[in-house]
Amino acid sequence: MSDDTIVLSEYTKALLDTFKNVKKRSRPDDISALSVSQTVSFFALVYEKVRNAVEYREDHLILRAAIERILRRRFSLNPDGHGEAENLLRELLWARYFANGVLGGEDNVIIQNLLNKYVLLRRQLIVGRDSELKIFLDQFLMDFITCEIEETLQPESAVIQSNLSSFIFQVLRKKIKIEGLKEDQKDAYFLVAIEKVFGKSDRAYLRYHLFTTFYKTLHDYSEKELQNLGTKLPAIFKKIDDMVANPYVENLANFTRKQLPPFLILFALIKSKPNELQEILTNRERLWIEIDQTCRDKYQQLGKRIRTLAIRSFIYILLTKMIFAIILEVPVSLYFYGEVNREAIIINSIFPPILMIAILGFFKVPGDENTKKIYQRIIDIIDDDKTFETRVAFVPKKSEPKRPLLIFGFTVFYSLTFLITLTLIYEFLSNLGFNLVSQAIFIFFVSVVSFFSYRIRQVTKELRLEEKASILAPIGDFFFMPMLSLGKFFSSGIAKLNFFIFIFDFIIEAPFKLIFEVVEEWISFVRKRKEEII
Repeated sequence: MSDDTIVLSEYTKALLDTFKNVKKRSRPDDISALSVSQTVSFFALVYEKVRNAVEYREDHLILRAAIERILRRRFSLNPDGHGEAENLLRELLWARYFANGVLGGEDNVIIQNLLNKYVLLRRQLIVGRDSELKIFLDQFLMDFITCEIEETLQPESAVIQSNLSSFIFQVLRKKIKIEGLKEDQKDAYFLVAIEKVFGKSDRAYLRYHLFTTFYKTLHDYSEKELQNLGTKLPAIFKKIDDMVANPYVENLANFTRKQLPPFLILFALIKSKPNELQEILTNRERLWIEIDQTCRDKYQQLGKRIRTLAIRSFIYILLTKMIFAIILEVPVSLYFYGEVNREAIIINSIFPPILMIAILGFFKVPGDENTKKIYQRIIDIIDDDKTFETRVAFVPKKSEPKRPLLIFGFTVFYSLTFLITLTLIYEFLSNLGFNLVSQAIFIFFVSVVSFFSYRIRQVTKELRLEEKASILAPIGDFFFMPMLSLGKFFSSGIAKLNFFIFIFDFIIEAPFKLIFEVVEEWISFVRKRKEEII
C-alpha cells in the first residue's frame, strides 16, 4: 500500500454512506401544491425582514422562530388548531421561507396531525397546574412542536446536520473522560455540548434534540401513547433542562470548540464535492490540495460574513436600543437639567458605529500554518489509526477552590476593574460636559456595542486551531471586561423589554396578516373567474 494512501475509519465510511443515502424532499404534484400570490408575498417578505431585524438571531434559527410566532397568533384565535396547518404553510410561503409549489397537500396533512397531537398534549399537561409550571410546560411544548415542524418541512438538512453531529460525537467521545460519571451520563452531556457549539442550537433545539435522542418524535407517537407519556413529561422536561444547565456541559463545550475547525473544513469539503469523496479522502496529496483550497475559500468568506454580521448587529442595536435611548435622553435631560447637550447626543449617536468598526478592524485571517495543522488533524480524524480516538485529551473535574483567600482577592480585584473603568469614563465625559443622563446612555451604547463586537469576533476564531494571546491582552481585558459584562446584561436582561417586538407581534402583525389573507382570497377569486371565462 502506498504511503500516500489513507485507510478510512469505520466512522468515516459510515458518514460517507449517509450522504449517499440522504433522500431529497419530493416535490408535491401540481394539484396539491400550495401557491400564493407573488404580490402578497412581496409585502409579507418586506414585513418579515423588518420584523426579524428587531430580534437578533442566527440565520438558521429564524425559521423556527417564525413558525412559533405564527402558531402563537393562530392558536390565540383558534385554540383547537383545526385547519391551522394550511394557514401556517401559506404564511411561510408568503414570507418566502419556502418557494411556491414546494409545499403541498401531504405536508398539510402531516403538520395538521402534529398540531392535533400538540393540542392534545397541551390540554393534558397545562390544566390544573400553577402559573409558573404552566408557563414552563407551555414553552417546552411550543419549542418541541416548532422544531419538529421545521425539521419535517426541511428533512434533508435535518438529517445531514444530525449525521454530522453524530460523526463528531463518535470520533471524539473516547477522548473524553469525566471522573465520577457513568459513560452514558458523560455521553449525554457531550451531546449537549456538540449541539451548542457545532449546531449553534438555541434553547428550543437543545430541548427538542435531547428529547428525540432518548424518546421519539411527536409524529411517531400514537394518541394513546401520548396519553400514557403525558404524566411523565413534566419530570422529563425538567431533567432535560437540568442536563442543559449542567456545569460539565460548558467544560465540554469549550473542549468541542477547540476541536471543531478541522471538522468544519472536512464537512465543507464533503458538501462541495460529494461525488469525489472516496478518491479525495484516501489520497494524501489530493486531500492536501482540496483542504488547502477549501481553507482559503473559507478564510475569504470570513471577511464577508463579519461585515454582514456587523451590519445586522448594528441595525438591531439601532432599532431596539439606540433610538429608544436617544429619544429618552432629550426629555430626561430637559426634566432634570433644563437643557439638552447637543454635542453629547451627537457623540452618543456616532461613536457606537465607529467603535464597532474599530473593534472589528483588527480581524485577521488564519494563515498557511493553520491550514497545515487542520490538514494533519483531518487525517487523524478520518484514518483508521485508533490512537487518535483512544488517547484521552480532556479530563474535566469538579474543581474546588484550593486557595479560598486567593479566590476572594481575585474577586475583589475583578470588581475593582468595574469601578476603575467606569470612573475613568465618568471623568472623561464630565470634561466634555456630559450630564449623568448622557453619561449613562454613553456607557449603555459602548457596552452593548462592545458585547456584540466581541461575539462577532468569536466567529473569526471558528477556523483557527490555536489562538495565540497577545502580550497586551491582559491589560486590554482589565478595561474591556467590565464593558463586556455590562453589555451582556443589557443585551440579555433588557432584551425582554424590547418594545419593538411587542409593537410588531401584538399591534402590527395580526391586522397585517389579516389584510394579506383578504388580498390573497380576492386574487384567488378573480383568477377562478378568469379561468371560468376561458
